Amino acid sequence: MKDNNRFVYLDNAATTKASDEVVALFVNSEKENFANPNSIHALGIKNAKYVQIAKDNILKAFKLSKHKVILTSSATEANNLAIKGYCLKYQNRGKHIITSNIEHPSVLECFYQLRDSFGFELTILEVDQNGVIKPSQVEDALRNDTILVSIMAINNEIGSINPIKEIANVVHKYPKANLHVDTTQAIGKLNLDYSLIDMFVVSSHKINGLKGSGALIYKSSLQFLPLLSGGGQEDGFRSSTVSVSNARTLELAIRLALLKDNKHVYELRDALVEGLSKIDGVELNSSSNGSPFIVNFSLTKKKASVVVEDLSNKGIYVSSVSACNSKKESSSYVVKALGKSDALAHNTVRVSFEHENTVEEVNIFLEELKNTLEAIR
Repeated sequence: MKDNNRFVYLDNAATTKASDEVVALFVNSEKENFANPNSIHALGIKNAKYVQIAKDNILKAFKLSKHKVILTSSATEANNLAIKGYCLKYQNRGKHIITSNIEHPSVLECFYQLRDSFGFELTILEVDQNGVIKPSQVEDALRNDTILVSIMAINNEIGSINPIKEIANVVHKYPKANLHVDTTQAIGKLNLDYSLIDMFVVSSHKINGLKGSGALIYKSSLQFLPLLSGGGQEDGFRSSTVSVSNARTLELAIRLALLKDNKHVYELRDALVEGLSKIDGVELNSSSNGSPFIVNFSLTKKKASVVVEDLSNKGIYVSSVSACNSKKESSSYVVKALGKSDALAHNTVRVSFEHENTVEEVNIFLEELKNTLEAIR
């Protein structure tokens, strides 16, 4: 029976709730800054300045001076533009590309398309049992004709953290190669030197911003073959009318995310892991060295999808697989890549936090998880 008064949301890796500050700015901006920023009248010119200020402030927030911002509709679009747009632009320099076997689908599918439809040679690195790529693996795979390496900062399913600084140093030994990093789950959650990364992405709705808003941030020396042709907006790399409100709210969401303290989230993760260790039929997939924002485990005796549905009926929201795969797949290729069995990969549960979650919510989840596991036959 559902408790209509209960709301425990622990699926923040899929999406976060937009903050009151972001929503208020969006509403005000839509009322005041509705004019097309490409129009040459006074309102358009004013709004174009708002967009540029937002971009400048985004770069300042990341402490960048040699990068630029392309505003996109999502991190998925940003990943596609970074990977396909870059590789197709520079394919005359070489056609060897490198990624890992647990990247987000918006990265992996780009690499598969480049390989299968455009003749690129693809090397897929395999993570270790903790879901991590070692810099030595990247170094061993790099060649003189390698033009792109893409390794995510934090995995969206298990929370594993890759050593991006060390990987960047390895990649940059090769003058033709650049490093793309899917930082979707890392913004405001991991201390990164973004100046070392040639291309990285932001998704607003992962950091208490709005859906339909993202960005590709790239070193200004790089160019891309546009995926969207049209009016030549965004330096000609992404034609489409820019949303002034999305630009301004994305900037605000990034600034607020980068100011947050993560200590509290470690307490949540530790309380959850300790509680899970006392429940029979649970096997942890996330490493203790991973992001505290994501805890993934498999059920060994009950069906995860049934458990997740029952918890949902009690006002507790977690996921059984990544939201980007859940409509078409019931198995986690990420968990499988850790060396886990098919049974465990088919039966995962992901709990993902944001800064507003509480220990009380963790305890409610643990108690109801135990009740659900005992009740389901």
